Amino acid sequence: MNRLDLTADPVDLCAALVDVPSVSGDEVALADAVEAALRAQAPHLEVLRSGDAVLARTNLGRPSRVVLAGHLDTVPIADNVPSRRDGDLLYGCGTSDMKSGDAVFLHLAATIAEPRHDVTLVLYELEEVEAVRNGLGRLEREHRDWLAADLALLGEPTNSGVEAGCQGTLRVEITTHGRRAHSARSWLGRNAVHGAGAVLDRLNAYTARDVDIDGCVYREGLQAVKIAGGVAGNVVPDECVITVNFRFAPDRDAAAAEKHVREVFDGFAVVLTDLSPGALPGLTASAAREFIAATGATPSAKYGWTDVSRFAALGIPAVNYGPGDPNLAHTREEHVDTRQITEATAVLRRFLG
Repeated sequence: MNRLDLTADPVDLCAALVDVPSVSGDEVALADAVEAALRAQAPHLEVLRSGDAVLARTNLGRPSRVVLAGHLDTVPIADNVPSRRDGDLLYGCGTSDMKSGDAVFLHLAATIAEPRHDVTLVLYELEEVEAVRNGLGRLEREHRDWLAADLALLGEPTNSGVEAGCQGTLRVEITTHGRRAHSARSWLGRNAVHGAGAVLDRLNAYTARDVDIDGCVYREGLQAVKIAGGVAGNVVPDECVITVNFRFAPDRDAAAAEKHVREVFDGFAVVLTDLSPGALPGLTASAAREFIAATGATPSAKYGWTDVSRFAALGIPAVNYGPGDPNLAHTREEHVDTRQITEATAVLRRFLG
């Protein structure tokens, strides 16, 4: 059993978390260590183990509750475990995404016995893989009462800024059809790959929206991300599939986003393959306003999709807040500035009291 000291400096706790490998699907050792530490060192918390997710909460009867949520898993290790320090930088797989955020949340949940808000800690598995396996989704189905809150803070890396809500994401496949022929007698066929040009023309002509919601500006984007076509080096292809990704502002719901994409590509065969709705900022909620005041930060829009969307779908205002640079996530040289860990700990201690 790996022993974690939840009362230690969160920087040291982050390093300890990184030193327990937890690639998606293999989180059991880290979940065991987290569960054991919470049960031994935080007697004021009710603890629940569910699969390889570990949850803990206070039950003080406070008028409001805050969820601190983070995922335990990482992408595959790239010769970057165990962790190592270089001045103010801590290197290792998951340092930025998102064991630094987990360390802050674990430390505060264990060391603040009388918070001004009731607190629920939710550390879950399988976030870095396909959505159907996501541990938070499973918790929503099996332990919905543990996710109830007035505000959810997701510890994804934001450089210690506040990123509100998130974009939705949608993928479609657009198929162009032709007629096969020998390439030496190409005039007898119709090239489906050439037909993809009409799809690309619409993408090149597309003007994306900028949408201001609660002072956060969300930029939309419609991009071709893959083209597949061709049969052999001497055959005119009769089919080509263009995969298009639409990142949409959270003022569109899932149905509106799909309708918009179908309108853009009217006349083509469009098949929806993936769709996750976005999340509105929710900054008008009282707990969210209190948190923003504690950070002293100006919230910005979250570019990308995160699990704040799952909380928003439950009617819970949610924001992304955590140490670490999101641009370093999943890289071989992933690291976190330890000063951001210290700063985030101080901000959240001030907020939770």
